[in-house]
Amino acid sequence: MTKIDSKKAEIQASAKDVFEFLCDMNNIEKLLPEGKYSKFKSDDKSCSFTMSSYSIGLTLASSEPYKEVRYESSQDSPIPFTLVAHLEENGGQTTAQLKSEAKINPFVEMMIKGPLNSLFDHMAGKLETQFKPL
Repeated sequence: MTKIDSKKAEIQASAKDVFEFLCDMNNIEKLLPEGKYSKFKSDDKSCSFTMSSYSIGLTLASSEPYKEVRYESSQDSPIPFTLVAHLEENGGQTTAQLKSEAKINPFVEMMIKGPLNSLFDHMAGKLETQFKPL
């Protein structure tokens, strides 16, 4: 099992606001790197997009209000994985971290662990900017 943890994001918003943002699958597009994905589609419980010629699908699997949002890869995704956003509020600010577990063989892991880590770090950074005061 390959585990990837993003950097921690320090967000200027309550855990409730961040939780609600992450539970809306339409908002996942706002976290993706511009120009690096295409064909984004979403509904209430899932989203899909193409990145590096791979179709990736995410389904909102479960959530624990204001603490955790869990996504699972859809059947179209080339690799089975989970992606969990952990939230911790402290004084009106929220720390968030994305953690992923994927079932990939060691050869494939060598090729994709770096790009996935970069993607999750980017998503964490974009989460910070979504809630920056104007």
